[in-house]
Amino acid sequence: MRLEDVDRNREVPGAADAILRTLERLGLQWDGPVLRQSMRADAYEAALSRLADQGLTYACSCSRAELETLAPGTPGPDDLLDPAGEPVELRYPGRCRRGPVRPDAPLAVRFRVEAFGTVTVADRLQNPLTQSVDAIVGDFVLKRRDGFYAYQLAVVVDDAEQGITEVVRGLDLYDNTPRQRLLQIALGLPVPRYLHLPLIVESGGAKLSKSRRALPADAGAAPRILTELLGWLRHPVPAMLHGAPVEAQLEWAVGAWNPQRLHGVMTIISTQS
Repeated sequence: MRLEDVDRNREVPGAADAILRTLERLGLQWDGPVLRQSMRADAYEAALSRLADQGLTYACSCSRAELETLAPGTPGPDDLLDPAGEPVELRYPGRCRRGPVRPDAPLAVRFRVEAFGTVTVADRLQNPLTQSVDAIVGDFVLKRRDGFYAYQLAVVVDDAEQGITEVVRGLDLYDNTPRQRLLQIALGLPVPRYLHLPLIVESGGAKLSKSRRALPADAGAAPRILTELLGWLRHPVPAMLHGAPVEAQLEWAVGAWNPQRLHGVMTIISTQS
């Protein structure tokens, strides 16, 4: 179990414990202690040092406002956006590659991508993704100007340390994966197998996970919620298991799971009332 709380400014008090309790109510368990990214600064700094020794990082003083001046009306860079990579970032033009334009300003650390060509990421459900990170994103942030480590670095370091072999996550993170692949190459880390699932959204297209309608699961509602979730994921629970304890539903789901039922599905509209 890993809590990706690397951005402490966005953490809601009590949210992490609420997530763990919700998973328990849904019958999901984990092995070993909970790893919290907010406690992992030493590991991330060590990875930064390894990249710096290879000449693959540099300090950057660019703020969001400065970069928007270069491309007015374009979303800002990933060091000031959602750590999972939304909305789409402005391609960084390499403004500080030869040294920070304003050395006295707060500095981010960026990863040099110009030495890498295109990278292809295989996926167990989606089509392979081939991307030139340099052309699409440019030199991306590893440590932000506010001192917090970026999601891309943290998740790569933690996947390797925790021995993660299978990554199953939302499709909104698919185009982040080439950046993570470049870091795995540079750090000599193993590559997990990826499977990106369609997002569950409201009728208007907003992600249910970030909606006011994404309510906590109390113990009594857990069986019904799990039945609904499996149905949305194209794995309808047999009628005889409707209302059954979550443990029985999960046992059935493990045996029935076939991700190819979701092939070609980009979003799933929630029918939650």
